Amino acid sequence: MKNTCIIVAAGNGSRMKSDIPKQYIKIEGRPLIAFTIEAWQQSFVDDIVLVVPEDDIYYVKEEIVSKYDFTKVSAVVSGGANRYDSVMAGLDACDGSDYVYIHDGARPCIDIETINRTRKAVEECGAATVAVPVKDTIKVADEENFAAATPDRNTLWAIQTPQAFSFPLIRKAYSEAVKSDMKNITDDAGVVEGFTDTKVKLVMGDYRNIKVTTPEDLASVRAFLAGKI
Repeated sequence: MKNTCIIVAAGNGSRMKSDIPKQYIKIEGRPLIAFTIEAWQQSFVDDIVLVVPEDDIYYVKEEIVSKYDFTKVSAVVSGGANRYDSVMAGLDACDGSDYVYIHDGARPCIDIETINRTRKAVEECGAATVAVPVKDTIKVADEENFAAATPDRNTLWAIQTPQAFSFPLIRKAYSEAVKSDMKNITDDAGVVEGFTDTKVKLVMGDYRNIKVTTPEDLASVRAFLAGKI
């Protein structure tokens, strides 16, 4: 069985309020995305596909992949304006893959234990996503921002990545999404839920496995990674 990790890092990170795309912000002298790639380099996957902005391909190949000797990186491809386009580009670059693990480039705190739990779940169920139970009470708001409902917190999970699928399943799901012109995709598991009959298994993640979106997130990640460096 061939296992491929697709690392999606084609966004511009506008909410970081930084001139540097968030995936390249330095932590202890290394680009943030280098920590993400390193986790997968040390995992069981056979190869890694990086999806980055087209203008960054040379930089990523020379200053990250080659510099840090990430030998499992088999392709660095251009992403698109939306996550939808970037994941499709990553899937197109997979060669003979049986399972794919789709991971956010801006989640550098992913650990091997979580990756291994995801592997077990996807091999058993065909589709799995890392998630954590929510800690806070959640409110559903109406159009005027009044509380309209309070879901049972015990049934709510916050979705993380990696999200893992058999390759034929995720390929089929995205193909169906293309036909329906579904572009506003933020969650690959949602594509499988919406366009196939396969249920997605929730895998216990780690509250430290946050996605860097704002400066506050970056401060937390720096602290979490301090124990790994």
